[in-house]
Amino acid sequence: MKVLITGGAGFLGARLARELLQRGRLRGQRIERLVLADLAEARDPALREDARVQMQVGDLLGQLPVLAAEPFDAVFHLASAVSAECEADFDLGLRSNLDATRALLDACRVQSSRGGPVPLFVFSSSVAVYGSDPALPLPAVVDDRTLPTPQSSYGIHKFICEQLVADYTRKGYIDGRAARLMTVSVRPGRPNGAASSFLSGIVREPLAGQHAVCPVAPDTAVALASPATTMAGLIAVAEASREAFGGRTALNLPALTVTVQQMLDALREVGGEEARRLVRFEPDAAIARIVGGWPSRFDNARASSLGLTPDRDFYSVVRQYVRDHREAVRNAQALSSC
Repeated sequence: MKVLITGGAGFLGARLARELLQRGRLRGQRIERLVLADLAEARDPALREDARVQMQVGDLLGQLPVLAAEPFDAVFHLASAVSAECEADFDLGLRSNLDATRALLDACRVQSSRGGPVPLFVFSSSVAVYGSDPALPLPAVVDDRTLPTPQSSYGIHKFICEQLVADYTRKGYIDGRAARLMTVSVRPGRPNGAASSFLSGIVREPLAGQHAVCPVAPDTAVALASPATTMAGLIAVAEASREAFGGRTALNLPALTVTVQQMLDALREVGGEEARRLVRFEPDAAIARIVGGWPSRFDNARASSLGLTPDRDFYSVVRQYVRDHREAVRNAQALSSC
């Protein structure tokens, strides 16, 4: 089996690659080659040294003729411009999210139309497809039947791509599944351009002994998932039969609902008052508007049918981060407690 991961050098893409290589198989087939396409090469030595891994560096649209030269059995499409980037640069969002996804789907269509395998296509969508519209206010609890009414360019891009994946699946060009990811926290590394980036930063930076800024009010509620829970969701969606996945509409992955204050309480519990003092509040109306427009409470019944469950609490999420990234943690209390 040949597998493509777009955004394969990013945090989620590299973690997914490691998970797949460790498993060695996908949908009952042995993984013989794993192609990681991104703007830069993956830094992880485990990926760089694995003979099964091939890295393709450059803009996705520009790479497609090379990538599509040989057929793929499975595609995980994770690459995209993130929320704040799309608001700041409209053309970048259109090219990176809509144009690149359409071109990738068309490459799969050509492959299957010429007698090649119909590829599994897992699309990484987002909770940002939801929002509160004056004509259709967001319900208190969102489920898979809630009509998306995105309130940002990023959310609109994701929703459009969900529909393209569904239609290419209906036509038999791909076996497509869209999974709506919750905000992933705690992410390692440096902040990115996502409006939700602070939801990792207010934990990651203090545990590294650095100051962090929170741009929203303490009572802001958000829907989160740990990296491990997110990976479990993507793989379960890929492994599910068409019948088990349940139609062609996108599936919401499990969500843990917490407030920013509860996140900071968990930070204090793991890292002590020393870590908590490093977070200060500086309101940012633009970020608050985007994040506040996303739903925070989900009915996870459909994800549960695939055996998926949300994280137990945010305290366990913070401990997971410390265990997985001890090299990035400078807080003595956190290191000793995990």
